[in-house]
Amino acid sequence: MPKLRSAVQMAAARSSPDAQRPENLLPNMNREEKVRTMIFAPLLFLLLTSPAFAKEPIRTIQGTVTKVSDGDTIQVVDQLGSRVKVRLYGIDAPEMERRNRKTGLVSKQGQPYGQEAFDALKGKIGGQRVKAEVMDIDRYRRAVSVVWLGERNINKEMVREGFAWAYRQYLDRPYTSEYIQAEEQARREGRGLWRQGNPQPPWEFRRMQKGMSR
Repeated sequence: MPKLRSAVQMAAARSSPDAQRPENLLPNMNREEKVRTMIFAPLLFLLLTSPAFAKEPIRTIQGTVTKVSDGDTIQVVDQLGSRVKVRLYGIDAPEMERRNRKTGLVSKQGQPYGQEAFDALKGKIGGQRVKAEVMDIDRYRRAVSVVWLGERNINKEMVREGFAWAYRQYLDRPYTSEYIQAEEQARREGRGLWRQGNPQPPWEFRRMQKGMSR
């Protein structure tokens, strides 16, 4: 019984109002260390989430869009004549259907609005001179970039017009809130793919297709 009473007393102590006070959630520190931690932890959080800690481009490419592959992938030829495959950063467009050129048979299933997303992107920047701010290089060796046509953020436009999702898994500051808000606006206004009742995100579609091919 003494052991049971002791366990009950310990549980009651942990659940008491005093135990839930912030300074009591740091049991291994003296009072001065607790106060210092409680003061500086919020300041550190604010610093880490400030624009100064936003992800910066690793390089910038300027060139002409010579090919649009789908709603989020293009080819840019730079000033030296080098061809660079560019994946638009932070967005994911519906998958396009692919057909075998010789047989005409479908070689890869597509999604609703995959063709419309391709047409939209081609209409915006096909043959145009753009600036690509490279944020990363993906496993397919594509330059994952924010693409600009003058002052226009093409990635954001594609999301705002309902031709792509904000790709939350790969978004960093300062574009996270911009792209998510653009998606929410497109959804509210029923633009593009949001005219559908319950559109399937491309990453779920790809996962499903991969599972079916096993």
